[in-house]
Amino acid sequence: MDQINTAAWVGKSASDVGGIDISMAAKLHATIGRSDETAPRGRALLPPLWHWAAFPPISHVDHLGVDGHPAPGALLPPLGLPRRMWAGGALSFHAPIRVGDTLHRHTAVRSVETKTTGTGPMALVTLDHTVIGPQGLAIEERQDIVYLPMPEQFTPPKKRAMPADTGERVDVSAAMLFRYSSVTFNAHRIHYDLDYARKVEKYPGLVVHGPLQAALLMRHAAEQTGQTPIFFDFRAVHPLFAGTPIDICTTEDDGVLSLFTGQDGYQGMQATAMFGGTQ
Repeated sequence: MDQINTAAWVGKSASDVGGIDISMAAKLHATIGRSDETAPRGRALLPPLWHWAAFPPISHVDHLGVDGHPAPGALLPPLGLPRRMWAGGALSFHAPIRVGDTLHRHTAVRSVETKTTGTGPMALVTLDHTVIGPQGLAIEERQDIVYLPMPEQFTPPKKRAMPADTGERVDVSAAMLFRYSSVTFNAHRIHYDLDYARKVEKYPGLVVHGPLQAALLMRHAAEQTGQTPIFFDFRAVHPLFAGTPIDICTTEDDGVLSLFTGQDGYQGMQATAMFGGTQ
C-alpha cells in the first residue's frame, strides 16, 4: 500500500451494459427462489438484488488471480493485500426492473481508505454504482470491499448473539454456493474450492457469499411485508459456512425492519430495510 498513491484511484470509473434475460432469471430462481413458485418470465418484475447477476465481471481466465478474483489495476487499486471480501453496502430503489430490460451501470471509486489494525494492515474500497433501466434511474448502490493480508490461521471476529427468535431457516449447501457463484460469475474460490478455502485463506469450510446472505434477507423482508424496500443496507459481521443451516430473524422499530442471518445462535450479517414513508 505504501508504494501506490491510493488517492489517485478515487474517481476512477467504468460503465457496463447488462440485464437479466429469461434464462438467467430461471437460473437465479433455481438458486435463491422458492421451490413452490415459478421463475419470473416474460416481462415479469425482477426480485430485488437479482440485478447482481446482470453485470458479471467478464475477465478472461488468464487474468484471474490465485483466489479467482480478476486481477486489480483497471478500476480497483493494486493494494498488495490478497484477501478480498464484499463486506457490505447500501441500495436505494427508484424504479422497478423487469426480466429482459437492458440495463446500464456506471461505477465510480468513491474512496480508498487504509489503516493498520491490531491484526495488521487493511484497506476499504468503496464503489458507487448507478443502474439505469428503461424507466430511468433504477438503483443507486454503495459497495464496500475490504482487503486484508492472508492469515496464518482462522481468527474469527467476536460472536454476536442473534437478537430474536428464528423466523426462517435456510439450508445452505455447497451446491447452492456453487450455483450462486455461477450465476454471478464469481470465481472466488472460498465459495466452491474447499481445499483452497481451508489451506490458503484458512477458513474452516466453504464461505457463504455476503451477497447471497443479503439476497436471502431481502427475500425475507419482501415476503414478510408484502413490499419491496425503498432502501436496504447490509453489513457482514461474521463469516458463515456451508453445511449448517442459516437462521434469519427480524426486529422492527417504527416501521424500520432490522434483519439478521446467523448460525449456531450468532450473527453473520446485519441488514436494515426501509419502506415507503419510513426512509
